[in-house]
Amino acid sequence: MMMSEWRKQWYQRRVRGTAKMKTKSIVLLLFLFALLCGLVVVDGQQVCYVRLDQLGYFQEDAKTAVVMCSESSPVPDSLKVFQANTQRPVFSNPINTSLSGWNKEFSYLYGADFTNFNQIGDWNISVFAGSSTLASKTFTIQGGKALYQPLISNALFFYLAQRDGSDTVSSVLSRQPSHLTDANATVYEIPKYKNDVLQGDLVKVGGPVNVEGGYFDAGDFIKFVQTASYVTDVILLAVRDHNNTVGEGFFLEGLRFIEWLSRMWDNKNGILYFQVGIGDGNNKITGDHDLWRLPQHDDTLSVSPGDKKYYIKYRPVFANANLQPNASISPNLAGRLTAAFALCSQVYRTVNQTLAKQCLTYAERIFSLADLKPSKLLTTAPFDYYPETEWRDDMELGAIELFYATQNSTYLTLAANFAENYIHNASSPDTINLYDVSGIAHYELLKVAKLLNNPKIIDDVYSSMLTQINVGLKTSKKDPFNFGDQYNSGDDLTPHAFGYALESHFYAELMNLPSNSDILTFARSQVHWLFGNNAWGTTFVIGAGDEFSCCPQHQVANLAGSLNCSYPDLLGGVGDGPSVTANFNGLGLPDGANKCPANGVDAYKEFTGSGVRYEDNVSAWPSVEPADDYSVLQVLLLARYIDLSV
Repeated sequence: MMMSEWRKQWYQRRVRGTAKMKTKSIVLLLFLFALLCGLVVVDGQQVCYVRLDQLGYFQEDAKTAVVMCSESSPVPDSLKVFQANTQRPVFSNPINTSLSGWNKEFSYLYGADFTNFNQIGDWNISVFAGSSTLASKTFTIQGGKALYQPLISNALFFYLAQRDGSDTVSSVLSRQPSHLTDANATVYEIPKYKNDVLQGDLVKVGGPVNVEGGYFDAGDFIKFVQTASYVTDVILLAVRDHNNTVGEGFFLEGLRFIEWLSRMWDNKNGILYFQVGIGDGNNKITGDHDLWRLPQHDDTLSVSPGDKKYYIKYRPVFANANLQPNASISPNLAGRLTAAFALCSQVYRTVNQTLAKQCLTYAERIFSLADLKPSKLLTTAPFDYYPETEWRDDMELGAIELFYATQNSTYLTLAANFAENYIHNASSPDTINLYDVSGIAHYELLKVAKLLNNPKIIDDVYSSMLTQINVGLKTSKKDPFNFGDQYNSGDDLTPHAFGYALESHFYAELMNLPSNSDILTFARSQVHWLFGNNAWGTTFVIGAGDEFSCCPQHQVANLAGSLNCSYPDLLGGVGDGPSVTANFNGLGLPDGANKCPANGVDAYKEFTGSGVRYEDNVSAWPSVEPADDYSVLQVLLLARYIDLSV
């Protein structure tokens, strides 16, 4: 299958199983398997699974494992918790909660509550149904540092793997320098597309420019300011507020993001370069998405102008307004890029005053060029890679970070005005994700609300956050796993879970809510869903827990990784997770990719339900293509859990 086909589908949308077993001779085998997978055959016919958070719980967490069964009888009636190393029973509780069914295969679900068990340590849980026992994986009760610090390190590993340019890290998936010709790149007119097919040839308008470095956007090798600026915002917020927790690694990686964004901004002429590389070409031009290879392969090509693969080695750069100096900038890009440079000024001023001053100069200049009456937003070429429609939240974030960087009250007033405009004009307010950063911007604004002297705006912003959270909270009450988004909404489900958890955490901090409040319980339920308490019994972060994606749709991981969940893996990468079932139609192995899994079997097929499917297969971009924007919210959220122990 050509790369362009699946990537086209992926961008347009961005807005383990067992058969029933009947013979008693395999019951013992299945019981042993249950210790690993939470599966047992009950009464010769029943197939059940236990789902819980594979990373573990805080002592104060509401703790409920979900028991998924294929038959109505026998009904699970009790649970026991055992010490993991001795199997000594330490807690028991009846099971008397029936949950809504998941799909035809698993119509009988039960809630096994063990909230009142709060001893620090490693434990197993057993669920009893009649005379049969259903056992889960070992789980942990610990504090934030023990549970989540390794995931911060894994997330850093992911961004090291995503590096482009001369300073790759060879110990990370054997990465080698790549796309060194980006240091002397040509600027082309923004290309036109029809049905995601490039129309005509590229037209040179300028250059050379140095856009070397930066980060691959996802499993492909294109670089976008649209996503890189968002990722930079979140990383630098984590560094600013949780520097000791995220450590020197993210301090330096945030600086590297800033270095690349600085190359994409020509402050002297007021020109923003917004993209490096072309994803989709035509019958005369090979696009990045048409090939499956290691990135350093591109540098070895022997090509001349007119050759089909010319733009694979000599990658085109596209500029705002086709290089027109001091042109208005699409406000989504202007806002989040302003925030990135303003945060740079805040974070690095104590170690590099020259850099901090430069970043502040860039931030104010970009902010001043924002087009506040856009007819259509600029994101990428083509636009439907990232079809963003809202921009007021980006400008609110840019303004409030300028306030923090300058203490100029004008920016505080502007931030409040953008917040009010967002609240009253956003067509579809959402929780924190690439397309809506209002949850972050509102939080940053409300931290200094006492300086506003405008009770109405303050109340409106609080209400906006609460409204967004309550949408997820209401939805979660209808789901047996307490997930907060509509499964078949077409949203990116995994980042939405992170977004709901983070925004809820922000709101709870501002309101000083107790740890057992509905909102913080909802936040934790999103985390539990992400890390295993879901229908598929997998975590959606590579390297987290006992079961995660072994076959991400990621060229470097596929060609240089283990393909079997042993080292090296693309640690810290986050894909979309469950996705609308129609997105899986017509998928095939990309040309040049290693088959993964080796047997080609969809081990999660029987858990398809609620209009969504999850598949761990290198062809399954809807589920397992890690992306920079998907992966970044874990850094800020988990750092908060570690530092605040909430």
